[in-house]
Amino acid sequence: MTTESTAATIRAGRREFLPIATLGGAAGAAWAFLSLASEVGEGDTRALDTRLLLALREPGNPADPLGPPWLEEVGRDLTALGGTGVMVILVLSVVTFLALARRRAEALTLTAASLGAMALELGLKGWYGRPRPELVPHGARVFTASFPSGHATLSAAVFLVIGAMLARAQPDLRLKAYVSSVAVLLALLVGLSRIYLGVHWPTDVIAGWTLGAAWAAICWAAALWLRRTGA
Repeated sequence: MTTESTAATIRAGRREFLPIATLGGAAGAAWAFLSLASEVGEGDTRALDTRLLLALREPGNPADPLGPPWLEEVGRDLTALGGTGVMVILVLSVVTFLALARRRAEALTLTAASLGAMALELGLKGWYGRPRPELVPHGARVFTASFPSGHATLSAAVFLVIGAMLARAQPDLRLKAYVSSVAVLLALLVGLSRIYLGVHWPTDVIAGWTLGAAWAAICWAAALWLRRTGA
């Protein structure tokens, strides 16, 4: 067997394995979400949530987040990255670009990732009905229930899918790692900003991350499978 044919065989094996591995990651993230949701429903996370939330406030003054005043403004800037308005603009812009570039499968993947994540988090908020934190003043306006965090869910789903698309287009492994790391970092910063602003319990955000990551992995696995079968 020639070197070229061996390399082709390895690449084919990777293409066969990747959708399975991605679904495995989705199953792990979904299990983490369900486990956390069970703990939250039983009230077992209340003490930890309270301790972590108050740790981000000045001692003796829960109304004052840690750090200088400008840091709270930075928190609002970061939290806006996961807001509905910004996400709608981002997704529409990227989907339109993909459609114009005749990359319809990727356009459908991103559309499914964003709409599905939004439907999941809204449905689960209604199901669990967890109240927002009452220990500290909210640094941003909120309109829905607390669990799971919609900002964390949507940003994880959208940023991870876009990151996967960009990483797949890069031939250099370092560029793949860089793009993927930026996508993960953005999702993390959005979620952390929700805790810092006092609008979510920490477990709300962790649940949003796991839910968004699970849904992103499912959408990406489906896209890989369709691409492999030529559908």
